[in-house]
Amino acid sequence: MPDELPEDSKLTRTKQRWAEQGRFITGRTSRPGEDRLPPGQHLVKNWPVLDLGIEPAIALSSWRLDIGGEVDTPMALNWDAFIALPQVEHTSDIHCVTSWSRYDNRWNGVSTQELAAHAGIRPEAQFAILTSHDGYTTNLALADFLAEDALLAHSWEGAPLTAEHGGPMRLVVPHLYFWKSPKWLRRIEFATADHPGFWEVRGYHNHGDPWREQRYS
Repeated sequence: MPDELPEDSKLTRTKQRWAEQGRFITGRTSRPGEDRLPPGQHLVKNWPVLDLGIEPAIALSSWRLDIGGEVDTPMALNWDAFIALPQVEHTSDIHCVTSWSRYDNRWNGVSTQELAAHAGIRPEAQFAILTSHDGYTTNLALADFLAEDALLAHSWEGAPLTAEHGGPMRLVVPHLYFWKSPKWLRRIEFATADHPGFWEVRGYHNHGDPWREQRYS
Protein backbone atom coordinates (compact mmCIF):
# COMPACT_ATOMS: atom_id res chain seq x y z
CA MET A 1 0.00 0.00 0.00
CA PRO A 2 1.28 3.54 -0.76
CA ASP A 3 2.21 5.87 2.05
CA GLU A 4 -0.13 8.76 2.79
CA LEU A 5 1.21 11.96 1.27
CA PRO A 6 1.73 14.96 3.56
CA GLU A 7 -0.86 17.11 1.81
CA ASP A 8 -0.55 19.95 4.33
CA SER A 9 3.22 19.88 4.71
CA LYS A 10 5.35 23.02 4.70
CA LEU A 11 6.67 22.14 1.25
CA THR A 12 3.20 21.63 -0.17
CA ARG A 13 1.98 24.94 1.27
CA THR A 14 5.06 26.75 -0.04
CA LYS A 15 4.70 25.41 -3.56
CA GLN A 16 0.98 26.17 -3.61
CA ARG A 17 1.89 29.73 -2.62
CA TRP A 18 4.39 29.87 -5.48
CA ALA A 19 1.60 28.88 -7.87
CA GLU A 20 -0.63 31.64 -6.50
CA GLN A 21 2.20 34.19 -6.81
CA GLY A 22 3.45 33.02 -10.20
CA ARG A 23 6.93 32.41 -8.78
CA PHE A 24 9.77 32.16 -11.35
CA ILE A 25 7.56 33.21 -14.29
CA THR A 26 9.35 35.58 -16.68
CA GLY A 27 6.60 35.94 -19.30
CA ARG A 28 8.94 34.81 -22.09
CA THR A 29 8.45 31.83 -24.38
CA SER A 30 10.79 29.97 -26.70
CA ARG A 31 11.07 26.75 -28.65
CA PRO A 32 13.20 23.68 -27.89
CA GLY A 33 14.95 23.99 -31.25
CA GLU A 34 15.82 27.64 -30.64
CA ASP A 35 16.80 27.68 -26.98
CA ARG A 36 18.12 24.72 -25.06
CA LEU A 37 17.51 26.45 -21.72
CA PRO A 38 13.81 27.27 -21.21
CA PRO A 39 12.74 30.71 -19.93
CA GLY A 40 13.35 31.36 -16.24
CA GLN A 41 15.69 28.38 -15.80
CA HIS A 42 19.29 28.30 -14.55
CA LEU A 43 21.85 25.53 -14.99
CA VAL A 44 23.11 23.32 -12.19
CA LYS A 45 25.84 20.68 -12.18
CA ASN A 46 24.42 18.61 -9.32
CA TRP A 47 21.04 16.90 -9.26
CA PRO A 48 18.85 18.48 -6.54
CA VAL A 49 16.63 16.10 -4.57
CA LEU A 50 12.96 17.08 -4.44
CA ASP A 51 10.12 15.01 -3.06
CA LEU A 52 7.19 15.28 -0.63
CA GLY A 53 9.08 13.97 2.37
CA ILE A 54 8.50 10.26 1.74
CA GLU A 55 11.20 8.00 0.30
CA PRO A 56 9.73 4.51 0.03
CA ALA A 57 12.07 1.57 0.53
CA ILE A 58 11.38 -0.75 -2.39
CA ALA A 59 13.13 -4.10 -2.58
CA LEU A 60 13.62 -5.48 -6.08
CA SER A 61 12.15 -8.78 -4.88
CA SER A 62 8.82 -7.08 -4.13
CA TRP A 63 8.88 -4.38 -6.85
CA ARG A 64 5.94 -4.42 -9.23
CA LEU A 65 4.57 -2.27 -12.03
CA ASP A 66 0.87 -2.55 -12.86
CA ILE A 67 -0.42 -1.47 -16.29
CA GLY A 68 -4.17 -1.30 -16.74
CA GLY A 69 -7.17 0.64 -17.95
CA GLU A 70 -7.77 0.89 -21.69
CA VAL A 71 -5.36 -1.86 -22.74
CA ASP A 72 -5.81 -5.22 -24.41
CA THR A 73 -3.35 -6.92 -22.07
CA PRO A 74 -3.28 -5.71 -18.46
CA MET A 75 0.13 -6.40 -16.98
CA ALA A 76 1.74 -6.82 -13.57
CA LEU A 77 5.48 -6.83 -14.14
CA ASN A 78 7.97 -7.93 -11.52
CA TRP A 79 11.56 -6.67 -11.72
CA ASP A 80 12.87 -9.59 -13.77
CA ALA A 81 10.07 -9.21 -16.32
CA PHE A 82 10.66 -5.47 -16.54
CA ILE A 83 14.41 -5.84 -17.09
CA ALA A 84 13.76 -8.55 -19.69
CA LEU A 85 11.95 -6.02 -21.92
CA PRO A 86 14.02 -4.44 -24.73
CA GLN A 87 16.27 -1.74 -23.27
CA VAL A 88 17.14 1.72 -24.60
CA GLU A 89 19.56 4.50 -23.73
CA HIS A 90 18.69 8.19 -24.06
CA THR A 91 20.55 11.36 -23.13
CA SER A 92 18.31 14.29 -22.26
CA ASP A 93 17.99 17.40 -20.11
CA ILE A 94 16.03 17.89 -16.89
CA HIS A 95 13.95 21.03 -16.34
CA CYS A 96 12.45 21.44 -12.87
CA VAL A 97 9.57 23.83 -12.23
CA THR A 98 11.56 25.28 -9.29
CA SER A 99 13.80 26.88 -11.99
CA TRP A 100 16.85 24.60 -12.23
CA SER A 101 17.91 22.62 -15.27
CA ARG A 102 20.58 19.96 -15.73
CA TYR A 103 21.98 19.08 -19.13
CA ASP A 104 23.00 15.73 -20.64
CA ASN A 105 21.58 13.10 -18.31
CA ARG A 106 22.21 9.58 -19.59
CA TRP A 107 19.32 7.21 -18.87
CA ASN A 108 18.85 3.49 -19.38
CA GLY A 109 15.50 1.78 -19.22
CA VAL A 110 12.43 0.74 -21.19
CA SER A 111 10.86 3.01 -23.80
CA THR A 112 7.28 4.01 -23.00
CA GLN A 113 6.46 3.12 -26.60
CA GLU A 114 7.81 -0.39 -26.02
CA LEU A 115 5.69 -0.80 -22.89
CA ALA A 116 2.61 0.50 -24.71
CA ALA A 117 3.14 -1.99 -27.52
CA HIS A 118 3.29 -4.88 -25.05
CA ALA A 119 0.12 -3.75 -23.26
CA GLY A 120 -1.80 -2.95 -26.45
CA ILE A 121 -3.24 0.50 -25.80
CA ARG A 122 -6.78 0.78 -27.14
CA PRO A 123 -7.71 3.60 -29.56
CA GLU A 124 -10.03 5.22 -27.02
CA ALA A 125 -7.18 5.79 -24.53
CA GLN A 126 -6.19 9.47 -24.43
CA PHE A 127 -4.34 9.85 -21.12
CA ALA A 128 -1.82 8.08 -18.88
CA ILE A 129 -2.58 8.41 -15.16
CA LEU A 130 0.49 7.68 -13.06
CA THR A 131 0.70 6.55 -9.43
CA SER A 132 3.88 6.15 -7.38
CA HIS A 133 4.78 4.02 -4.38
CA ASP A 134 4.63 7.09 -2.12
CA GLY A 135 1.06 7.85 -3.25
CA TYR A 136 2.04 10.69 -5.59
CA THR A 137 0.01 11.02 -8.78
CA THR A 138 0.29 12.96 -12.01
CA ASN A 139 -1.33 12.88 -15.44
CA LEU A 140 -0.06 12.98 -19.02
CA ALA A 141 -1.71 13.24 -22.40
CA LEU A 142 -1.00 9.99 -24.22
CA ALA A 143 1.09 11.79 -26.85
CA ASP A 144 3.39 13.11 -24.10
CA PHE A 145 3.70 9.72 -22.41
CA LEU A 146 4.62 8.16 -25.76
CA ALA A 147 7.20 10.77 -26.74
CA GLU A 148 10.17 9.34 -28.60
CA ASP A 149 12.64 9.97 -25.76
CA ALA A 150 10.31 9.10 -22.86
CA LEU A 151 11.33 6.03 -20.87
CA LEU A 152 10.93 4.10 -17.65
CA ALA A 153 14.44 4.64 -16.32
CA HIS A 154 16.26 2.29 -13.95
CA SER A 155 19.78 3.70 -14.46
CA TRP A 156 21.38 7.14 -14.62
CA GLU A 157 24.91 7.80 -15.82
CA GLY A 158 25.60 4.08 -16.04
CA ALA A 159 24.61 3.21 -12.45
CA PRO A 160 21.34 2.02 -10.89
CA LEU A 161 19.02 4.90 -10.07
CA THR A 162 19.32 5.74 -6.37
CA ALA A 163 16.28 5.75 -4.11
CA GLU A 164 16.44 9.52 -3.54
CA HIS A 165 16.08 10.06 -7.28
CA GLY A 166 13.27 7.57 -7.74
CA GLY A 167 15.00 4.21 -7.88
CA PRO A 168 14.60 1.48 -8.61
CA MET A 169 12.53 2.97 -11.49
CA ARG A 170 11.03 6.31 -12.42
CA LEU A 171 9.41 7.83 -15.48
CA VAL A 172 11.42 10.33 -17.54
CA VAL A 173 9.55 12.66 -19.94
CA PRO A 174 12.24 15.19 -20.87
CA HIS A 175 10.12 17.71 -22.78
CA LEU A 176 7.95 18.56 -19.75
CA TYR A 177 8.75 19.97 -16.30
CA PHE A 178 10.09 17.18 -14.14
CA TRP A 179 7.11 16.91 -11.77
CA LYS A 180 5.51 15.11 -14.74
CA SER A 181 8.21 12.40 -14.44
CA PRO A 182 7.21 10.69 -11.19
CA LYS A 183 9.65 8.81 -8.99
CA TRP A 184 9.00 5.27 -7.72
CA LEU A 185 6.36 4.54 -10.35
CA ARG A 186 4.08 1.62 -9.49
CA ARG A 187 0.98 1.95 -11.72
CA ILE A 188 0.13 3.27 -15.19
CA GLU A 189 -3.57 3.59 -15.98
CA PHE A 190 -4.53 4.37 -19.57
CA ALA A 191 -7.78 6.31 -19.51
CA THR A 192 -10.35 7.97 -21.75
CA ALA A 193 -10.73 10.93 -19.37
CA ASP A 194 -8.11 13.14 -17.75
CA HIS A 195 -7.50 12.99 -13.99
CA PRO A 196 -5.25 15.80 -12.71
CA GLY A 197 -2.75 14.65 -10.11
CA PHE A 198 -1.24 15.88 -6.84
CA TRP A 199 0.30 19.16 -8.06
CA GLU A 200 -2.18 19.77 -10.86
CA VAL A 201 -5.04 20.16 -8.38
CA ARG A 202 -2.85 22.48 -6.28
CA GLY A 203 -2.29 25.16 -8.89
CA TYR A 204 0.26 23.62 -11.26
CA HIS A 205 -0.30 23.56 -15.00
CA ASN A 206 -2.02 20.52 -16.43
CA HIS A 207 0.51 20.17 -19.27
CA GLY A 208 3.82 21.64 -18.05
CA ASP A 209 5.74 22.74 -21.17
CA PRO A 210 8.96 24.48 -19.96
CA TRP A 211 9.47 26.50 -23.16
CA ARG A 212 6.00 28.00 -22.84
CA GLU A 213 6.54 28.53 -19.09
CA GLN A 214 3.54 26.41 -18.20
CA ARG A 215 4.47 26.31 -14.53
CA TYR A 216 1.05 27.07 -13.08
CA SER A 217 -2.57 26.96 -14.14
